[in-house]
Amino acid sequence: MTLRSAAMAATLPLLVDAAWLADHLDEVVVADVRWYLDGRSGRDAHAAGHIPGAVFVDVDTDLTAPPSAADGRHPLPSPEAFAASLGRLGIGPSDPVVAYDDAGGAMAARLVWMLRVLGRPAALLDGGIGAWDGPLEAGAVDRAPAEVAPEPWPTDSLLDADAVAAGLRSGRLVVIDARAAERYRGEVEPVDPQAGHIPGAVNVPHTGNVDADGRFLGPDALRARFAEASVDGLRDVAVYCGSGVTACHDVLAIELAGLGRARLYPGSWSQWSSDPRRPVATGDRPGEPA
Repeated sequence: MTLRSAAMAATLPLLVDAAWLADHLDEVVVADVRWYLDGRSGRDAHAAGHIPGAVFVDVDTDLTAPPSAADGRHPLPSPEAFAASLGRLGIGPSDPVVAYDDAGGAMAARLVWMLRVLGRPAALLDGGIGAWDGPLEAGAVDRAPAEVAPEPWPTDSLLDADAVAAGLRSGRLVVIDARAAERYRGEVEPVDPQAGHIPGAVNVPHTGNVDADGRFLGPDALRARFAEASVDGLRDVAVYCGSGVTACHDVLAIELAGLGRARLYPGSWSQWSSDPRRPVATGDRPGEPA
């Protein structure tokens, strides 16, 4: 890393625009994190056209452990597995990363959150690949492997199901459900065992954090969104979604709003709804924690 790159890594903001990236393209590792719930291949999308030099990061293999009913559809990988993925991708411990997708940052947020909680420089590209007006390149991208030591996931950035339930019962924790409203209400559930939401959780769909072009709303607008869910920068906040991926988008949006750092419930609804002991609420109201 050059001295200029090192200085930039120390001050890398959470969100950068395409003009910034064009000016710093040779100083960052660009990560393409496209992934599709409908089964389309993000790797194929990357091969067909990506921002020059962007490495493809696979949500299913690089950013998660194998799925299970006990841990959810996208559990966090072990520190050793994540370090191995970063090393294979050529992302060193101090390399500044700019991640993008084509879904308003919904998938790329997972990588950015994972790196940032480990104290590593990472940013989202505002507007994703759609905001990039420069040329695209096709084919695979291979960077030289990097040496990356495993680091434990910081416990103060995570909550498990029991901690979420206890925090709701005590009233000391605000829990945000980042899924679409119809899934929160229990009207549809395309992938998980039960429809509905965690009793006491408030719905703030991650899709509302961005405008029609996939660019983030300003801090004031984001602050107003989360204020309606009682996120005020004072109370502890946890966020979940279907499997712990798009929840990271709300976590980062809360930070962009200047409301502190929320914690992630990685197992999310896929884990909660697989446990018959866990209560389920439906409808547009949070319901009473059990």
